[in-house]
Amino acid sequence: MARYHIETYGCTANRGESRHIEQALRDGGHHPAGGVEEADVAILNTCTVVEKTERNMLTRAKELEEETADLIVTGCMALAQGEEFREAGVDAQVLHWDDVPNAVLNGECPTPTPDSEPVLDGVVGILPIARGCMSDCSYCITKKATGKIDSPPVEENVEKARALVHAGAKEIRITGQDTGVYGWDTGERKLHELLDRVCDIEGDFRVRVGMANPKGVHGIREELAEVFTENEKLYNFLHIPVQSGSDDVLGDMRRQHQVREFVEVVETFDDALDHWTLSTDFIVGFPTETDEDHAQSLALFRETRPEKVNVTRFSKRPGTDAAKMKGLGGTLKKERSKEMVELKMDVVGAAHESMVGETHEVLCVEQGTGDSVKCYDEAYRQVVVTNAEERGVEPGDFLKVEITSAERVYCFGDPV
Repeated sequence: MARYHIETYGCTANRGESRHIEQALRDGGHHPAGGVEEADVAILNTCTVVEKTERNMLTRAKELEEETADLIVTGCMALAQGEEFREAGVDAQVLHWDDVPNAVLNGECPTPTPDSEPVLDGVVGILPIARGCMSDCSYCITKKATGKIDSPPVEENVEKARALVHAGAKEIRITGQDTGVYGWDTGERKLHELLDRVCDIEGDFRVRVGMANPKGVHGIREELAEVFTENEKLYNFLHIPVQSGSDDVLGDMRRQHQVREFVEVVETFDDALDHWTLSTDFIVGFPTETDEDHAQSLALFRETRPEKVNVTRFSKRPGTDAAKMKGLGGTLKKERSKEMVELKMDVVGAAHESMVGETHEVLCVEQGTGDSVKCYDEAYRQVVVTNAEERGVEPGDFLKVEITSAERVYCFGDPV
């Protein structure tokens, strides 16, 4: 579990984004540090209103880089002028607000607190379906806090989901450290059964499946793909973190799956669904990663073309086996990370650009920057609707939109 330090500059909207980031980090079991010097990661949420502000942001980023192990830069300046940080020599990940929480995980599973219960946040219902995992990753510290998988009965989780819908949830987010192994402790793999039952609940809502490691998904990939094809309430979205394209590195990570199994899951969903989003994670710069291993990760990226990707530079977690390994140099990790992020932006940008001119049904989930609303289409691709108040659009609405333009990580749409 990481200790984080977050600093926010600028307007109320930026402060709101920071609150969302902090909530996601706390939900994942992370804790605020007593100060930047005690933090595993520092998050700088930037403003870019005037040139003087930009200079201040660059100065503060350099200071934070020197004071903490890892730095993430997000916010308006990061999105509009991210290259400024690179040109200034700031060693940081430059990310969209939405990508910050997953980046902080450092490839680890999210870690709900022991008393995790369903939470309704606006129109989003968060449903933790189990605690613990079946993995023993060499770099992960969270397993020490959570232990093996503990799965409540399907009916218990269905009733919690039903309560969220009755309370007004329009989107239910199925969460857990590894949703793919739900039910393994009882001798049955039950994720597909649970999803089918949740989708049978009466009401107009959507369901998003949280992170599931490839090993757990691989054994039920056919059943899972069938549930996706039969239920329109399910977002056609699957987050399966592969972490490396090299079987050698996966072995050193003790990831339990091989590259072949990840690819077979992707191929199964490709065959079953025309419009879906593959989300995955890569750790670059693991201590045993060679140039050839990194090249294999890039090749896997090009082959499977994931549209939502968390690229994390390896950092040691105290008490883990990987922390005992001789690490790679920071410059090398930075170069490999940069190469993969550039590939990511090309792939993600092409996916969103391909949607321009299409019409999609979206669910409006939350307020965006200014008078805009963040929405998600059938494949959980983000679509922003501007002038929301004028158009009478608010969170919780379902509507059809025509995609009018695209940025690299989201689209703009006009209600039809």
